[in-house]
Amino acid sequence: MLTANQIRKQFLDFFASKDHAIVSSSPVVPLDDPTLMFTNAGMNQFKDVFLGTGERGYKRAADTQKCIRAGGKHNDLDDVGRDTYHHTFFEMLGNWSFGDYFKREAISWAWELMTEVWAIDPTRLHATYFEGDEGDGLDADSESAQLWREVTDINPDHIHRGNKKDNFWEMGDTGPCGPCSEIHIDLTPDKSGGPLVNKDDARVIELWNLVFIQFNRGEGGVLTPLPAKHVDTGMGFERITAVLQGKMSNYDTDVFTPIFDSIQERTGAAAYTGTLPDRDGKQASREQLMLDVSYRVIADHLRCLTFALTDGALPGNEGRGYVLRRILRRAVRYGRQYMGMNEPFLLDLIEPIGAHMADAFPELRDAHGGKNLSHVKDIIRDEEESFGRTFDRGLKLFREEADYARTHHHGRITGEAAFRLHDTFGFTIDLTEQMAEEDTLTIDIGEYERLMEEAREKARQGGGKAAFPMQSEAWIVAAKEFGNTDASSKYDGTTAKGTILGWANVEEGERKSQLVVGDRAALILDRTCFYAEQGGQVGDSGVIRTPSGAFRVDDTQLTLGAVLHLGEVIEGVISAQSEAQLQVSDTRRPIMQNHTSTHILNWSLREVLGDHVQQKGSLVDDARTRFDFSHNKPLAVEEFTRIESLCNDQIAASHKVYVKDVDQESARKINTLRAVFGEKYPDVVRVVSIGADIDAMLAAPDDQQWMQYSVEFCGGTHLAHSGEASRFVLTGEEGVAKGVRRVIGVSGSVAEMAERAGQSMLEEAARFAKDADAAPANWLSDFQARLADATIPLRARNEIKDHLASFQKQAKQKEKAKAAASGDTIKNEVESLFAGATSCGDTCVVVGGLSQAEANAMRAAIDWVRNKSESSAVLLAGSDGEKVTLLAGMSKDLVGRGIKAGDLIKEVAPLVGGRGGGRPDMAQGGGTDPSGIPAAVARAGEWIMSKLGS
Repeated sequence: MLTANQIRKQFLDFFASKDHAIVSSSPVVPLDDPTLMFTNAGMNQFKDVFLGTGERGYKRAADTQKCIRAGGKHNDLDDVGRDTYHHTFFEMLGNWSFGDYFKREAISWAWELMTEVWAIDPTRLHATYFEGDEGDGLDADSESAQLWREVTDINPDHIHRGNKKDNFWEMGDTGPCGPCSEIHIDLTPDKSGGPLVNKDDARVIELWNLVFIQFNRGEGGVLTPLPAKHVDTGMGFERITAVLQGKMSNYDTDVFTPIFDSIQERTGAAAYTGTLPDRDGKQASREQLMLDVSYRVIADHLRCLTFALTDGALPGNEGRGYVLRRILRRAVRYGRQYMGMNEPFLLDLIEPIGAHMADAFPELRDAHGGKNLSHVKDIIRDEEESFGRTFDRGLKLFREEADYARTHHHGRITGEAAFRLHDTFGFTIDLTEQMAEEDTLTIDIGEYERLMEEAREKARQGGGKAAFPMQSEAWIVAAKEFGNTDASSKYDGTTAKGTILGWANVEEGERKSQLVVGDRAALILDRTCFYAEQGGQVGDSGVIRTPSGAFRVDDTQLTLGAVLHLGEVIEGVISAQSEAQLQVSDTRRPIMQNHTSTHILNWSLREVLGDHVQQKGSLVDDARTRFDFSHNKPLAVEEFTRIESLCNDQIAASHKVYVKDVDQESARKINTLRAVFGEKYPDVVRVVSIGADIDAMLAAPDDQQWMQYSVEFCGGTHLAHSGEASRFVLTGEEGVAKGVRRVIGVSGSVAEMAERAGQSMLEEAARFAKDADAAPANWLSDFQARLADATIPLRARNEIKDHLASFQKQAKQKEKAKAAASGDTIKNEVESLFAGATSCGDTCVVVGGLSQAEANAMRAAIDWVRNKSESSAVLLAGSDGEKVTLLAGMSKDLVGRGIKAGDLIKEVAPLVGGRGGGRPDMAQGGGTDPSGIPAAVARAGEWIMSKLGS
């Protein structure tokens, strides 16, 4: 039985023998194509070629492409786990013609590979063709239907018409498209599945889609012909593997079984048995069914996540990131609910997937750095832990609501419950729908959507964080009722004691007399150490504990002098007038590092760029500082390098950070002071100085020595000494508006990690720029993908850019030199063969082995022989040490006598472990056994002489 790896290789070898370039898969994250959420087909990377706006160095190509169909126009997410053949991530085996061959060759070769190379029973195969569409003004693709009859021996009754949905392929709402011809296999015992073609029945499934790209669909749906006709085929690797391994399910092949073994080993669950809903009309126990569904979902989703995160995507709340978060949470849910995994476990399955698939996709190896498996594990660990904190409580709510739906609501879960599961516990609506379906329940989606839209509108109006839609009226009422909060201790530390005065509701409704687990609110205390968002610094997070409960603070805001602690009750109950212990989270420290660094950065910008630099905005959080300033052109390399250097000089000096409340009029006289233009400040302002005593400056405000220090109005939290920032690195620079630039920087341990990452990537780029031959295959594209998402110094990024330019130039030069050298070598060797060639009558017979295997140069050599002799028969066999390339050529007079190059290739190719064919005058083959070249050459000479003598 063929293994999955052997099947993949045979596909690529077959098309290599048809003179196709074997290309690498593009990333599943199409960063250069905003029309796609994920790479969903092999043709995505060739979109520019099909549109006529780009070109490649070849006219034919083949590969195995990593694909994700879990969002947008092509979405298989909801079907995963329920059947044997749907996946969010899959490999697509494909071959392409860019204005070269078209329908005849595509159909003929597909049939040859499936029925001859793979020996699939032709009586089980069915083909479809496009029946036309009046709405688009498209005629039926009768040409394809006729070609199936002409170039294959398919049963004519197995050729079926297909509608636009099934037989007109489109990449998206816009882009290249055209009619397609699909190959389906009938897996019914008695081969009676013809009527089930395109009926989404697991007994008759599509294996290969041959797309004939002829049109481009523009905005508004208008179809226009493309400049040239192309072929784009796609075959599901997992499906063809199941067929060739004699399995009825993709999940029973060695594509998935090693992953299932890892899941069982990690979870301790019972073994996978392949149970499906209503299989053979006999429903297994629900426990076994859901366990096997869990295996399928987790294995599929982990493959999807591993490749998406490796290629640079991240879970998030919008678009592509939201889809990945949904996928991850679905996998977590199945593991926790049906495999008893109450701790993060998905991250432990990433390395086994990498080991299983890295031979085909080397970007999964840690040695490739950047977005490698270690990085993927870190992301998944964080996501698992985050969702795990709310899952059990959300599941409890779901079960309560499910019981209520059965007894009081006709089996329908309320939209309010679904909204709360999403908004409070992180259960995406599709996850809740899936759980409801498993319990034969439905959801009031209309009510859910209405509540979601209300929440979105409130968030838009209030400008607050999406998790806490602003209800300014309720907040103002509470702020007026409870009065100002004493927040002076926010500068003294991260712990304090206070009394809960009350709260404002986050949800609509009457204010509760007591808060219980799951309730969201904005707590107001008499005093706090939490910093409320202000002046560009984000609000603190942390925990407030009382004798009877605990409240998680996710954000802190300020309204009319009252500090509002926004969050959720996580333990017990919260009551007014309770004494509370406040604890700010450990994000406060990196926020302080970034805020002090922001002040130093502001000073450094003025020092390097000039006094025209004015702050236009900033954002300081625990991850970075983002600073907008007035400047009318991009920063030069020398400028941002100098700015960063000055920042680190100030940090290395470990200046004391002075803080003092000062009369505004007096403070403004200090010559170095910086304030945000247009900002209104109180009469008494808080001054923060890094390195200069404030009283000394007030005594002599015009002294020029103060210009070497940062002094600003600021109400934020800061370090005691600048040295505590440890290190500062500029990681980004861009324009955000006319005359406004933005720089992004990191400090502390994040800066140190950025330095190390930048140095590592710089050394890697420099090494391969110096010796391009030492770079791994596909290194440049892999490196560029990592670079795009890396947090590294701007100066390192700039140097890397120069190294990459050098690498590309060197690679192009070496490619040209290699091709030229190969061509010269082959020409010289063929000239020697020609000089010693035998003749049969007027025909020159040239056969021999070559030290090179460059097909284009071998063709040129055959043309050279033809020019030297009116009648010639040629067979050349070249090798690169691993593979064999065969080229045969016959002059016109020999073709007229029935002596065909394609027949010669078919005769000798098996001797080198391969196959091939082609036109009568020129044909190509290939093989994997160079040791067979002498026998192939000898047999070619015998064959030619026998044909000439007959």
